Amino acid sequence: MVRKAERPRHIIDHTLNAAAASGWARLTLRDIAVASEMSLADVHAVYPSKHAILAAYLRSVDATVLAGEVPEDENPRDRLFDVLMQRFDALNANRTAVVNILGVQACDPLSALALVPQMLCSMSLMLEIANIKTTGIVGALRVKGLAAVWLATLRAWRNDESQDMAATMAALDRHLGHAERFARRLPHRAAT
Repeated sequence: MVRKAERPRHIIDHTLNAAAASGWARLTLRDIAVASEMSLADVHAVYPSKHAILAAYLRSVDATVLAGEVPEDENPRDRLFDVLMQRFDALNANRTAVVNILGVQACDPLSALALVPQMLCSMSLMLEIANIKTTGIVGALRVKGLAAVWLATLRAWRNDESQDMAATMAALDRHLGHAERFARRLPHRAAT
């Protein structure tokens, strides 16, 4: 019997294992309950859907990055690069499952759209961790710009099976460079 306090993490872990083993598209809440050795009612009480489990997993990735260290003496772009690479490191722990989930999300725009608010919250937090302001209009633009950088780099990460993630780092550096050049063209406003 899984203790109540351990159920959220237990369900997430078993969901990721099941997604890695058999894919995400056909995985049901009942399958997750079986994999977790819990009743469907107990799983549903914690997470009423696969989407809820996925959102909780993404919040746990945020927490992992939040617990990491970012050198304060770096410039903002380097700090952001470090933060996002920590995020990719966290995803690597469940790489097969995440790649399987991404493959399904690419073919299911409604499901992917449901995760947009979570992604924007995550990107706002990544900027905050890197000590980059997210307030005001400029901050909102930064969050959306970083979301675009993240999604573009995520495609490279999906195909990068190297240990050192060289292709992912190169893509991230390139996309951050594009975003930085775009930001320079915007009218200068102080974030509030």
